[in-house]
Amino acid sequence: MILTPRIPALFLCVAGLAAWISTARGDDGYRLWLRYDQMAAGPLKTAYAAVLPRIVLATPTGSDSATLAAARDELATGLGGLLGFMPRITIEKRTDIPSAAGEEGYGLKRTEPGTLVISAWQDVGVLHGAFALLRAIQTRQPVEQFDTVSAPKIQRRILDHWDELDGFVERGYAGRSLWEWSVLPDYKNPRYRDYARACASLGLNGAELTNVNAPILVMTPGYLVKVAALADVFRPYGIRVYLTAKFSAPKELGGLPTADPLDPAVIAWWKAKVDEIYRYVPDFGGLLVKASSEGQPGPQDYGRTHADGANVMADALARHGGIVMWRAFVYQPSSTLDRVRQAAAEFKGLDGKFRDNVVVQIKNGPLDFMPREPFHPLFGSMPKTNLAIELQITQEYLGASIELAYLAPLFKEALESDTYRAGPGTTVAHIVDGSVDHHKLTVIAGVANTGTDRDWTGHPLAQSNWYAFGRLAWDHTLTSEQIADEWTKMTYSDEPKVLGTITKMLLASRETVVDYSMPLGLHHIMAEGSHYGPGPWSIVQGPGFRADWSPPYYHQADAAGLGASRSADGSNSIADYAPELAALWGNVDTCPENLLLWFHHVSWDYKMKSGRPMWDELCLRYQQGVDEIRGIQKQWDSLEHDIDPERFAHVQALLRLQVANACNWRDACLLYFQTFSKRPLPAGVEPPAHDLAYYEAVKIRYFPGTPGDPKVTR
Repeated sequence: MILTPRIPALFLCVAGLAAWISTARGDDGYRLWLRYDQMAAGPLKTAYAAVLPRIVLATPTGSDSATLAAARDELATGLGGLLGFMPRITIEKRTDIPSAAGEEGYGLKRTEPGTLVISAWQDVGVLHGAFALLRAIQTRQPVEQFDTVSAPKIQRRILDHWDELDGFVERGYAGRSLWEWSVLPDYKNPRYRDYARACASLGLNGAELTNVNAPILVMTPGYLVKVAALADVFRPYGIRVYLTAKFSAPKELGGLPTADPLDPAVIAWWKAKVDEIYRYVPDFGGLLVKASSEGQPGPQDYGRTHADGANVMADALARHGGIVMWRAFVYQPSSTLDRVRQAAAEFKGLDGKFRDNVVVQIKNGPLDFMPREPFHPLFGSMPKTNLAIELQITQEYLGASIELAYLAPLFKEALESDTYRAGPGTTVAHIVDGSVDHHKLTVIAGVANTGTDRDWTGHPLAQSNWYAFGRLAWDHTLTSEQIADEWTKMTYSDEPKVLGTITKMLLASRETVVDYSMPLGLHHIMAEGSHYGPGPWSIVQGPGFRADWSPPYYHQADAAGLGASRSADGSNSIADYAPELAALWGNVDTCPENLLLWFHHVSWDYKMKSGRPMWDELCLRYQQGVDEIRGIQKQWDSLEHDIDPERFAHVQALLRLQVANACNWRDACLLYFQTFSKRPLPAGVEPPAHDLAYYEAVKIRYFPGTPGDPKVTR
């Protein structure tokens, strides 16, 4: 079957004109990494052209579909832009499809001269293969790389959007919500398709549309018809929609006197509601639930367990193929247990009690998306339960969309952490992908950083975090360096100076933010509410006050030293980990220094590996972070004549602000901690620009993504 892609005859002229306009006027970042600009003439371009005059899309049925149409269109657009010609694309019925491709993977194979076959067991695999081919060309891979088979290591790869129905995005720093609920389903913004293209290019296959704090109206018919409209746009790209569910929905929507998950009327209500959702969206993915946490209603309101709460929804979803993602981010007002131990205390005893279509969704660390924290102990504690990892792409604690922080190293650090649950080498990644315990349901979720800003993510370089999450969701064995190299080539340039400079900036950036904000294992010392900037002195007060919302709960600074005491003589949170880790982390002399103040209250005079006392080391780490971001700023400035002026100026301005922010972090934190240490700043640390009272008086109000003013928690 020979098919013509749905590309106008004038496409090549238009593509060339668009490329010229982009070069002449700058680039607003809208195209993300799907920039199909013309390659310069040369041997590699000639080699590509020789391989690709004909592309075969091979499936077991050989039937056309909306998904194959999307693949054809992308290939025609991409190859027309990159190579300047329109390939002949055919659909064929074939059975010689690599078994290793699995349900969503693909095979790329050169056959007779001038023919490339993209084969897959399902149409969506062909789409993934089409994007992989374009990525190979964009990153200038040799044609030998076109012979490959690839399949995702994790089954459900989902972006979680913390979007409200009024358009606000909690912890969103790139504008308003992408979803225009007020005009759906009548008007479907063309941007939805571009969002779906971007997700599909990474192999993402799910979009959870609404805030985990569960706007209840999204489950009503008036909104389900809008959800269905989005699902229609996403479906050809292999993306299912998911929704948050409020545990109290049977009461608030159904008018029942209770939401007790064991009540027969509640069980019947959930079944009827789920059936209704599937009438609107037949391929609905499932429900994400935050319950019995931060004031949200949950099963514990009725003396039930998290498993009871999850299972009532899971039973309703099971016959439709839907799942429940039950978040483990829980802590109770009445608990006096160390905050980082509370989830483990509530969930470990429930191992094996969740239905097969329930996945417990766990943040990468036990606290809350800190710039650095150890992996969550539940990953090593629940072998009979499906476990998902929840990563935060949006930079809630890493400078929002103002500061550069490439998060692939953070994601890799979490995924490669060794839990020792089944012996050495039992990494978090191998638990999440099901390979350790042979689970059939596997999930990875990332809290999205998208919004209506023209460049999608606010900071032009923050697009790399969306990209990195998607690539690692497909294949967690990729390195941070590989991903940074790919993204830079696709989004900026493969010219050696640009590629080398941006890749170096990206790889250094996360550690730089750690150094100037929360080094040596410090955590949760940011400004109240906005979570942007320093606030180690902050005490949250007012209705619903909790000690564990205030930084002093975590840094425990006093005249003796600094850091949380979580060893055996403190809160003993190390007991939640394997004995090998408890022994390593529980000893102040063997604990890695990048987690030292997470696990130990350390004397100001404690001798560090550098030979310096802890106070001096702390001060110099803060200074090092400032020096590092200044170095990154200079690296970017060196690209002034190599980057389009629009993106260059945008990043340059943000880096100036980031340098100022880094200085504020250093000065504010060291002045505050100095009130306890009573020691002078060591040589090499710049004197603060102001006194402590100046920094304490700073109030950050109406910061993007902050619900309420000025107090909020997540």
